[in-house]
Amino acid sequence: MHAKIITAALFAGIFHCSAAVSAVPATSEIIKTYADIALATYEDSLSSARALQVSIDSLLQNPTPESLAVARKAWIAARIPYQQSEAYRFGNAIVDGWEGRVNSWPLDEGLIDYVDSAHYGTESDENAQYRANVIANTSLRVGGTLIDASKITPELLSDTLHEVDGIEANVATGYHAIEFLLWGQDLNGTSPGAGNRPASDFSLDNCTGGHCDRRRDYLQAATQLLITDLQEMVHNWQAQGSARQQLTAREAKDAIATILTGMGSLAYGELAGERTKLGLMLHDPEEEHDCFSDNTHWSHYYDAKGIRNVYQGTYTRIDGSTVSGPSLSAYVAAQATVADQNMRNKLENTEKAAQVMVDRATQGETFDVLIGEGNDAGNQVVQNFVDALTEETRAIENIIALLQLDNIQLEGSDSLDNPAKVLE
Repeated sequence: MHAKIITAALFAGIFHCSAAVSAVPATSEIIKTYADIALATYEDSLSSARALQVSIDSLLQNPTPESLAVARKAWIAARIPYQQSEAYRFGNAIVDGWEGRVNSWPLDEGLIDYVDSAHYGTESDENAQYRANVIANTSLRVGGTLIDASKITPELLSDTLHEVDGIEANVATGYHAIEFLLWGQDLNGTSPGAGNRPASDFSLDNCTGGHCDRRRDYLQAATQLLITDLQEMVHNWQAQGSARQQLTAREAKDAIATILTGMGSLAYGELAGERTKLGLMLHDPEEEHDCFSDNTHWSHYYDAKGIRNVYQGTYTRIDGSTVSGPSLSAYVAAQATVADQNMRNKLENTEKAAQVMVDRATQGETFDVLIGEGNDAGNQVVQNFVDALTEETRAIENIIALLQLDNIQLEGSDSLDNPAKVLE
């Protein structure tokens, strides 16, 4: 755990010397804005997942390179709102417990479909289902039990296959399972190029890859399950939903602590550490978040954007409209303007660093290329993003101390806190 919480006494001068520029917004209003943005973000995630389903239905009706390209574009579009929701994970137990069903990674894709052995490796001693290939096999043995997989359904994926044998890498559901089915393995290492699954893998008339009927069933089941899961989270943030009700029932300081915990844990342990620094340290594209599609630059950009949304209390929806209201930023600024301005500056710096990764990707240097061994300039671009997130986290810690919010621990990452352990 990242427990580097800076004491309130250290920053007392900043807190007391900053003139209040306005009345402190009511905590209830801040929480309402926070919950309203959550609801809008998950509603947009659901809407874009439904659009993805339409494009996948079109792909299956007419599997061509063009229809596959449309489905891939819809998947990338669906990531935009969802990634902005991830600041709600940490601190909101109902979200954190659910998140693994929709965004788990990295995944052992051999559980799902065929893989290229030269680019996959062997870990059978650690994961008996590493090469189960459910699409090609109508049954699998888990321990001493034979599992019937003759019919691929959402229930089979969620209740039986997902994290089968208790192994987190056995990801059978969510965005990344769908991503793998649409792109296939990325066999390019740290060279340019994403996965290149042929559209004929979904053709009943001109099938390549084998078992095209079951691959189609898997893609449809995974997409429907994603929609069902997103519907659940939309409901959780509605007026009487469990997530909103649990948050509003908390004491004011605890509710503010929840917001800051989500911001800091995503910024530091998850995004800076597990999703970025780890892959950079190892120069390993297998640690890339959207590793099949090479969309990681955008996923990182919108993760960072989601933190900014939460702090500043505003979210731009996929239809261009805005959800906004009294914000945590206003709450901090009314008591410590210097701390608030510092936080805003750090958020802007992080977004600029993320934009550089996006710009490099448009020039052919996607995240997996940037982290490649020997690409010193690319490595520095990624390190700059890590550094910006780390500085952002320090600003969050300062606010935690200034507001005297006790017992908050932000998520950590060995890649940042104990790099020697990673390299053992």
